[in-house]
Amino acid sequence: MSQKKEMKFKFTPIIIVVFFFIIFIIFFTGLKNSNIYTPNINIEKKVPSFTLNSLYADKETVTEKIFDDNKFHLMNIWSSWCIPCREEHEFLMELKINEKIQITGFNYKDKTNNAKKFLDELGNPYTKIVIDGDGTASIDWGAYGVPESFLIYQNKIIKRYIGPINGKSLMEIEKIIE
Repeated sequence: MSQKKEMKFKFTPIIIVVFFFIIFIIFFTGLKNSNIYTPNINIEKKVPSFTLNSLYADKETVTEKIFDDNKFHLMNIWSSWCIPCREEHEFLMELKINEKIQITGFNYKDKTNNAKKFLDELGNPYTKIVIDGDGTASIDWGAYGVPESFLIYQNKIIKRYIGPINGKSLMEIEKIIE
C-alpha cells in the first residue's frame, strides 16, 4: 500500500470519532438549554365566559357567573378516563371539607354516564359540574390536558395547577385561602 492510502486509513477513525464527539456536544448542550414553553402558573386574568351544560341538571350554566362571588373557587378539569384524575380525587374530597372554597368540575371530553359512574364510585367533591364535550372551552381556558386546576377569586384566575392536585398543592391552596 502506498503511504497516502495508509495515512487515509489511519485518519478515518479519528475523523469519525471527532465527528461523533462534536454531535454529542451539540446535543448535550441542547438538553441543558431547553426551549420548552412552561406556562405561568401565577397569573391573574379574568375568567373566560362560556355557556356549558350541567352534568346533573338539564340546564345551561354560564361559567363566568359561577365565580363572581367573594369566595375562592377551584375549577378542576377532569375526566373519567384520566388515570391522574383518580389519583388527585382524594385530595379534592379533602379540600371539599373546607368551607372557604368551592370546587367546580369541568368534565372534559367524557361520556355523561362514565362521568357519573366515576363520581358514584369515588365521591363527588364538586359544587357544580359543567360538561365540555368537545374540549373547546378547556382550550380557551388555556388548559393543556387533564387534570388541570385553576384557583379563582372574584372572577380572576390567581393560580394554575398543571397536573393532578397532590398533598403539596393541597397545602398551598389551603394556605392561600386562609
